[in-house]
Amino acid sequence: MSACSDIERWDDVVKIAQHIQEGLQNLFTSKLRSMLALLGILVGTASVVAMVLGGQLATNEALKQFKTLGTDLLAISLTDVQDENRSASVQDQLTLDQARNLVMADKSILDVAPYTQLYQTLQYDGHELSGGVLGVTESFSRIVHVDLKQGRFISTLDKYGMYAVVGNGINQKIMEFSHRSAIGQQVQVGNAIFTVVGVAKPWPENSFVYANIDNSIMVPLLTTMALSKYSSINNIILRLTPDANIPQVQIKLTKYMMQYVPNKRLFFRSAQELIDRMAKQSQIFTVFLGLIGSISLLVGGIGVMNIMLVSVVERRREIGIRLAVGAKRSDIRSLFLVEAVMLSLLGGTLGVLIGMMIAYVMAIFWHWQFIFFILPPVIGFGVSVATGVFFGFYPAYKASKLDPILALRTE
Repeated sequence: MSACSDIERWDDVVKIAQHIQEGLQNLFTSKLRSMLALLGILVGTASVVAMVLGGQLATNEALKQFKTLGTDLLAISLTDVQDENRSASVQDQLTLDQARNLVMADKSILDVAPYTQLYQTLQYDGHELSGGVLGVTESFSRIVHVDLKQGRFISTLDKYGMYAVVGNGINQKIMEFSHRSAIGQQVQVGNAIFTVVGVAKPWPENSFVYANIDNSIMVPLLTTMALSKYSSINNIILRLTPDANIPQVQIKLTKYMMQYVPNKRLFFRSAQELIDRMAKQSQIFTVFLGLIGSISLLVGGIGVMNIMLVSVVERRREIGIRLAVGAKRSDIRSLFLVEAVMLSLLGGTLGVLIGMMIAYVMAIFWHWQFIFFILPPVIGFGVSVATGVFFGFYPAYKASKLDPILALRTE
């Protein structure tokens, strides 16, 4: 019993090998027609792979900006609540000491970095500088990773001092005017004069922090409050322990803040939440790109069907002879189906390679880190093979249903 089944399986393998050999001969006989069908599958597969892989590379680059800061961050934004019945004795703004004491709200909070934003004109030696002013504390550089190229950062001892740390972009502008580093030079903020004590390294812009460090001047937080009555602590960044229960921390922070500024509404943003949301959006975006690329693959599949239908018409006499000498209809069906699959396999393989090359060129052009993701090539190759089977089945079925007598009469 087992010996018979082994013989049958061996016969099936031999038949498939024969079909592959005959299929290659038929494809080579009609080189131009085969190349056109192959080109359709190749372009379609390359489109799918390039679009899906390019989308994943873009997502990886965007997520990398968040991951450089770490996933253990929590940001708070404060906005005013309009309440006409609010008592005049209610405190309007959060003080620096109250913000620093947020570490006591929960044991999961390791560090706190409040900051203010001041909108005033910036000038250097009579030249206007395009940028913003951030009031920061010493912890700001630790939490958001502001590394220094020269000098020092804002210190706790600076208090109301007129000292500034400039971002890389501001430093480049100052160097264009003075042809030397900004260290030790003076920058005018509104009517106040600040001495530059530090220059920051390039900082990758990140939507988690509501500021572009490269185009900012960082000064002591208390100094910004002295310069303008409109300056207030409306943004705070906290570093948490890796195992922090973020919803619980948010509840405790809200309870703590409402003791001092009940007129404020709190909005929380966690780095992990932003990463998860962006990853989910990128999945939708990637699927969308894949569907667009699949349109090209659909056109290629129609080309394969067209070529195979023409092949069936041209080989009607051959099909009739095969059926007349004892070939089964399943053998005829398998022969034509193997040809369609071989076209798709070759086109899919070349399309995957070309699609990866396109994604690599995109990464170089946009200065992205190229990472090989296994899923896009697998999807592209799998879809190309499925396309060959789907669009090759009808011509194969039609060939197997030919009447041998009518087929033999074909000239």
